[in-house]
Amino acid sequence: MTMSNKIKNVLDALKNPSKDELKDALLQLNMTLDDLAHLPEPSNGKPYNRKLLYKNEEVELLVMNWSELECAPHDHGNSSGWIQVLSGTSCNSVYEVNENGLPVELFHQYYQKGTSFYAPKKAIHKMKASNHSDLVTLHLYSPPITGMIVYDLQKCAACVVSDDCGAWWPDEQYQKVKEMRFRKE
Repeated sequence: MTMSNKIKNVLDALKNPSKDELKDALLQLNMTLDDLAHLPEPSNGKPYNRKLLYKNEEVELLVMNWSELECAPHDHGNSSGWIQVLSGTSCNSVYEVNENGLPVELFHQYYQKGTSFYAPKKAIHKMKASNHSDLVTLHLYSPPITGMIVYDLQKCAACVVSDDCGAWWPDEQYQKVKEMRFRKE
């Protein structure tokens, strides 16, 4: 069975999956770097390049190849999911929104190859490759991400980004679905 057939068989069976069902599906896929032909190269000036491996109305599966840049703090809209480290080490920072609506970092954790971590609905986090590692991550979300909010803490701003924008401040005006400004204390 090809990897694309395996992905389809495992993920087609998911209907409104729970947190545990998503994790089980990711473990059942048991993907490695060797399974990923034509991995996208990290993008210049961007924290990562991504490749959509599978998407239906219930879930989406993406692989991301990271540069040395960190992504912006962001949520995943109304989606939640699991992030699995396929190579390298990830530094994941978790945030809490303060009374002014701006995220404040609570803590960060390191995840090495073979580990995975959960991204709850509406939770704000950011990621980056740690220790100059070649970070590649696999992401399984339900439902597919839409309405992601990206924060620019220097500008005291946030915006809902279009589905084709990653976890960075949009380059194109059309990628800013809605922009919000906040006051500093």
